[in-house]
Formats: sequence, C-alpha cells, structure tokens
Amino acid sequence: MGDRKRVNVERDRLSSLGDDLIHKILSLVSTKHAVETSVLSSRWRYIWTSMSYLSLSSNDFCSLLKFSEFVTHVLSGRNNQVEVFSVELTFHSKVSRALFKRILDYAFSHNVQQLNVTYLPGKKTKFPVSLFSSQSLKHLALIGCIYGHFITTPPTWELPALVTLSLYRVTLYDDYTNKRASLFSNCANLKNLTIKRCRMMAPNGFNISHPGLTSLTFEDGCKRVNVDTPQLKNLTIKDWRGIHLMSAPILSSLHYKDPYFIHRNDIETFFDDVLVDNGLLQLSTHLLHLEKVEICIHHLYGDKAYTHKIVCLLQKLHSVKSLTLNWEIIKLLTSSMVPSPFANLESVTIFPAFLEGPEVTISSEVKNYLLDDSPNATFTMILHQLDRMKNSSRSDHGLAPSSPTSSSASSP
Repeated sequence: MGDRKRVNVERDRLSSLGDDLIHKILSLVSTKHAVETSVLSSRWRYIWTSMSYLSLSSNDFCSLLKFSEFVTHVLSGRNNQVEVFSVELTFHSKVSRALFKRILDYAFSHNVQQLNVTYLPGKKTKFPVSLFSSQSLKHLALIGCIYGHFITTPPTWELPALVTLSLYRVTLYDDYTNKRASLFSNCANLKNLTIKRCRMMAPNGFNISHPGLTSLTFEDGCKRVNVDTPQLKNLTIKDWRGIHLMSAPILSSLHYKDPYFIHRNDIETFFDDVLVDNGLLQLSTHLLHLEKVEICIHHLYGDKAYTHKIVCLLQKLHSVKSLTLNWEIIKLLTSSMVPSPFANLESVTIFPAFLEGPEVTISSEVKNYLLDDSPNATFTMILHQLDRMKNSSRSDHGLAPSSPTSSSASSP
C-alpha cells in the first residue's frame, strides 16, 4: 500500500510539470515509449501529440507491419499545428520506400530542422529523392550499413538551409563534367561537413568546392578529393589517402593522421575504384593563418620519396603556433634535416602513435630544427599514449592537464 501511494505521489509530481518540460523529458526516449505514457492518466493522454521530437525505430517492433501501423498512428494522431524540430529514424530491416517517403514528407511539411537516419538492413538502398530536398533542414546525418552495402544518394541535393552534414557509409556522386561544381553547391549555408567511409563516385577525383564551408572532416577512405573551400578554418583528415587542399587561405587548425594500413580485402569490397596512391595530404595553397597543427604519420613505407613528402609538408607550416607530432616523424627528421620553417611556435608536443612508443631520443639537430626560430616555445614529450589520452580527456572537460608521471616537459 505504501509503495503504491509513493508511486502515485511521484506520478502526480510529474503531472504537475509544464508541457514544455515533459516534452523535454520524453524527447530522451523513443516515440514508442512516449506514446505509451498516454495510459498514465488523462493528463498524459494527449501530451505526446504536441511533441516536436520524433524517434522511430523498426527495432522496437516485432514486424515491419507493426512498425508501419505505429507510424500511421503517430503521424495521424499528432497535432498538425506543432512543427517537428527533430526526427531520428533507425531501420534494422528493409522498409518500403512508400513508408520512408511518408515519414520524410511529413517531417519536411512540418519544417523539420534536424534529421538523423540510420539504415542497417544489410542491403543496398536508394533513399527517396525528397530526403535531399528541403527548405527547413539544418542538420542531417546519414549512417549506412556494412562494407559493400551503402546508402545511395542522388547526384543533386537541394538543401539551402543545411548547416551541418555528417555522412557515414554513403555513396556519393560527383558531377565530374563541371570541375567547379560540387555535390553540395546547392547547400548554400553548409558550414560543417563530415565524410566517413563513403563510396565516392567520380572517375577523376571527387570535388568539394564550397564558398562558405568552415569545418571539414575526412575519415577512413582512399578516393582522391580536391578541396576548394576559401572559408575553411578547421580540417581533420584521419586514415584517408589522396586529399588535395587546393584553396583554404584562412585555415587555422589542421589535424592529420595518415592511414596506418588498409587491408586489401576491405578495399576490394569497400571501393570499386580501389585506392589512388600512398600520397600524403597535398597543399596547393598558402596557409598564412594556420596556427594549430597535429600530425600523426606511421612510417611504414621506408622510401626516400615518402620521407621527402613528409618533410615538404612540414616546411609549409610557417605560421604554426601549436605543433603536435608523433615520434615516427621525429625519426624521419633525424635523417632529413632542412632549414626550420617555424618562426612563431609557442608550444611543441611529441607523442607516441601507439599505446607504447619506441625508445626515442631527440637529437640536438632535430630540436634546433623545431625550436631555433622560436626560442621561447615550450617543448613537451609524452612517453605513453595513455598519458596523452588522460590529458586529452581533461582538456575536453575544461581541466588543466595533469602533471605527467611518465612524460617530460622542458623549455629549450
């Protein structure tokens, strides 16, 4: 009796909350669970119908028929006067294009601003063209399935309000007949673009040309990409071969990690056109505003030409203030000394690329190369990757780095 009374008291406390706060709470669970709260009391019966968040997953239902019936119930039962701010769709099995299109059309007709789609049926699929035509959508994330099974998109996108786009295992098409055009040319407000493990269909290299893009991330790929982005400030490249930075005059932050390895079987199932070369990031632009650089290179090739490319990359970093390099690069510098390009350094950090780094000593020649023209810069060596991960975590939470027990820091 006491437990039942306590439950009633707690429920009454929730019921006394305003609709906006209850909507915020229900936005943390799936729409299925939100609808189920309608049985709690008359206060809760219709509260889900005015939510601006939809989270629909086929995995919440025993069959696609049940899922389809639930979608019909939700879309017909919602208050049509309430706009839809965010939609999250997760499909664990193949759904009909008609059902998919119905959800999208409803979301777009209610001015949806954020849309996340995860499609995991294990089969190739072409998304409805309506997904790539919206006047209201600002944030879009598409997540495909396993190797060889990608979300396929149309060659043109009409998303004029789009600000943030994240693509994972998506097939992209480029209009290679027009080198100045780009797949995202009609996304006028695009600022942040992430491309990870995507299949890029362009025989002569994929073009990303956008006048307003400020942040760009590439991960896990090997298609040659030509980047022409005059407003780009932040560039991240991880495990991707063949990036050619043609124009990014105000780039201020670069995080580059070359591919450690790409298994041949993965390449053959993941990409039709295999890989272009073992080339590093290519720069055809002056980087006068580049202040923060982190470079991690696994020296697995052992040839002088590759070493020369690494040194040439470093020689273009004239304006850098914060420089982070892995130990493997230091070993290459030992055998390839050239005049120092660094005149504005404030800090240099050396870290191991692997969990346990090799025994590395910094020669006076290498230290002079890094610090000769920046005598007041701080110099830090991190001896273990775990220490670096701990300090990175503290930094992410706004905390000062801990005093490294297995690291050494000094000024020249």
